[in-house]
Amino acid sequence: MNDTTQRTRLQSLDIVRGLVMVLMAIDHVRVYSGLPAGGPAPGIFFTRWITNFVAPAFAFFAGTGAFLLGRKLQDRGVLARFLLTRGLWLVLLELTVIRVSWTFNLDYAHYLLAGVIWMLGWCMVLMAGLIWLPLPAIAAFGLLVMAGHNLMDLVPRETLKSIAESGGGWWLQLLYFGGFIPLGEGGPTFAVLYVIVPWIGVMAAGYAFGTIMLCEPAERRRLCLQIGWTAIVLFVLLRGLDLYGDPRHWHSGPGDPRPALFRFLNTSKYPASLLFLLMTLGPAIALLPWAENPKGTVARMLETFGRVPFFFYLLHIPLIHALACVVSLLREGAVNPWLFANHPMMPPDAPEGYTWSLALLYLVFAIAIALLYPACRWYARVKAESRSRWLSYL
Repeated sequence: MNDTTQRTRLQSLDIVRGLVMVLMAIDHVRVYSGLPAGGPAPGIFFTRWITNFVAPAFAFFAGTGAFLLGRKLQDRGVLARFLLTRGLWLVLLELTVIRVSWTFNLDYAHYLLAGVIWMLGWCMVLMAGLIWLPLPAIAAFGLLVMAGHNLMDLVPRETLKSIAESGGGWWLQLLYFGGFIPLGEGGPTFAVLYVIVPWIGVMAAGYAFGTIMLCEPAERRRLCLQIGWTAIVLFVLLRGLDLYGDPRHWHSGPGDPRPALFRFLNTSKYPASLLFLLMTLGPAIALLPWAENPKGTVARMLETFGRVPFFFYLLHIPLIHALACVVSLLREGAVNPWLFANHPMMPPDAPEGYTWSLALLYLVFAIAIALLYPACRWYARVKAESRSRWLSYL
C-alpha cells in the first residue's frame, strides 16, 4: 500500500473523528445552557439527537485506531501494554482533571463521575487482553455483545432493579445498569453515566473493522458503504417492527404528545441499545468514503480536530464552562452559582430566568470551536514532529 493510499485512509478517519468532536461540543454547551436533553420542540430534540453519534464513533474508531497502531508496531505485547497504560491514564483523568473541568468545584465528598472517558479507558484495558484472540473471535465477540445485550430487556424491570440495588450489585451497575452508587455511609455518590457493556463490544468491533481500512481504496469504499447502509437499513426495519433492540418502544400509548418521528429516533443511550448503535454507527461508517478526499477550510479544521481528539476533549470542557461563566456575567452581572454545581449529572434545576435560547447556545458553541482550532492545530504539529511516545497519551 503506497503512502498516498495510507494518507487517504487515515485522513478519512481523522475527518469523521473531527466531525463527531465538533458535534460533542454542541451537547456540552447545552449542559451549561439550562436547556433539557431533548424535548418535544424540534430545535431542542435535534440539538440533542445529533450529538448521539459521538460516543459510538469514539469507541468504534478507538478500536480501529488500536488495530492500525498494532499493525505499525508489529508487536502485540507492546500494543497490549499501551492499551493497558493509556486506559488507566484515561480513567485517572476522568476522576480528576475532567471532573474538575465539568464542575469547577472540589466537592469530592459528594460527587464522582464515570463519563465517556472512564468508559473508553476501561474498554482499552479490556482490549489489552482481547487483542490476543484471533481476529474473527474479536469480531464475533464485538457483534454478539452489541446485538445480544438487549436480551436483558426480557427480564422484568423489578428483578433488574433489585439486582442492581442489592448489596453486591454495584459491580453490575458499573458493568451494565449505571446509575448512582453511594461510596460508603456519608461518602460521595459515584454517578455512572457510561457503563462497560455494550461499549466493549463496540470497541472490539471497531478493532476488527481495522482490516477493512487496510483494503485497496475502491474495495475499502465499497465495504464502508455496504456496512454503513446495512446498519441503517437494519435500524429502520428493526425499529419499525419495534420488537427487539431497544427498551423504548416508539409505538406509544394514547396521550403521548411527541411526533412519531421523534419517538422513532428516541432510542436508548444508557446503556446504548442495539438500535441506538445501528442508528449512529451506520452513518458514521458510511461517511468514511466521503471523507477520503474532501477539500476546503471545514475539512482541514475537522481533520485537525480528529488528529488530536483527546487534546480537544481535555480543552473543550473547561473552555465551554468558562464561556458559560462569561455569558452569565454579561447577562446577570455576576457568575451564577449554579455553574459551580455538580455537572453534568447532578446539578440542581437551572435557576429561574437562567435558561439560554438555542441561538445563544449555538453562538457560544461557534466561539468555542473557533478558539479551540488554533490550539489543536499547534498541538497536531507538535505531535507530528515529535518522536516522544508520551505524546501518544494525550
